[in-house]
Amino acid sequence: MASIIDGRQVATSVIEAVKTASEALQEQTGVKTGLAVVIVGDDPASHAYVSAKSKMAKECGFTSVQHTLPEETTQEELAALVQTLNKDESLHGILVQLPLPKHLNSDPIIQSILPEKDVDGLHVVNAGKVATGDLDGGLVSCTPAGAMVFVKRTHGEDLSGLNAVVIGRSNLFGKPMAALLLAANATVTVAHSRTKDLPGVCRGADILVAAVGRPQMVKADWVKPGATVIDVGINRIAAPERGDGRFRLVGDVAFEECAKVASVITPVPGGVGPMTIAMLMANTVIAAFRSVGMAPPEF
Repeated sequence: MASIIDGRQVATSVIEAVKTASEALQEQTGVKTGLAVVIVGDDPASHAYVSAKSKMAKECGFTSVQHTLPEETTQEELAALVQTLNKDESLHGILVQLPLPKHLNSDPIIQSILPEKDVDGLHVVNAGKVATGDLDGGLVSCTPAGAMVFVKRTHGEDLSGLNAVVIGRSNLFGKPMAALLLAANATVTVAHSRTKDLPGVCRGADILVAAVGRPQMVKADWVKPGATVIDVGINRIAAPERGDGRFRLVGDVAFEECAKVASVITPVPGGVGPMTIAMLMANTVIAAFRSVGMAPPEF
């Protein structure tokens, strides 16, 4: 039976390291780490995420600023707010909660955030630095950064000689995850819906990362015995056993059967999910260190 990674426990250890770094920065330089979160509209899920992020920023000892804008906010008004936050030297991270209301175009907003304050790691400059292996110069998108913490805690910093397969080629996760694995010297295959013999490709992986958004797609016979399996999917499926209209969360991996084959596996929920906010806090404190010309901590 596989060892199950406790994402909440690992996230807590990252947050503790962030707190220590934030305190050290303030003691040495007088600079208090600052994070601004912007939310537009009334989407309940987005408000829950933003509330969790703002609360965690305060817990880390950051200056935490939240801008809650009405649904009818215009593109120009949102762009103007981002420019104001860009100029505010007390803020080291800016996060615009996605998705935005349908009448707003998110891409020009995200690209208008200064790359050095783009703690979500979505700016093309940061994506480009990750793609070219410049991990010390950019900010890494939070979910792949969190998944990589699990990989490195399992296999160490150097993945030489290991085969990694990432199922999924999205700009948000699949491509940056592949780049991070490559930078750590793994031999990487990016697989997707058009891949021939996908199960066979996956069976060659020492490290298998699933990010396709299809519930329990990866079966036990896709997994190499002894592999590390990182499940990034979050899918809601019907759970009639819990009552009419009830749901439960599952990943892209058929957890129960794959756990019998893998050596290490992440659960859903409680695996990669908690790491996303933890790495957002890590990125913010990294940005704060860089703003004063100091080498940031590693997480």
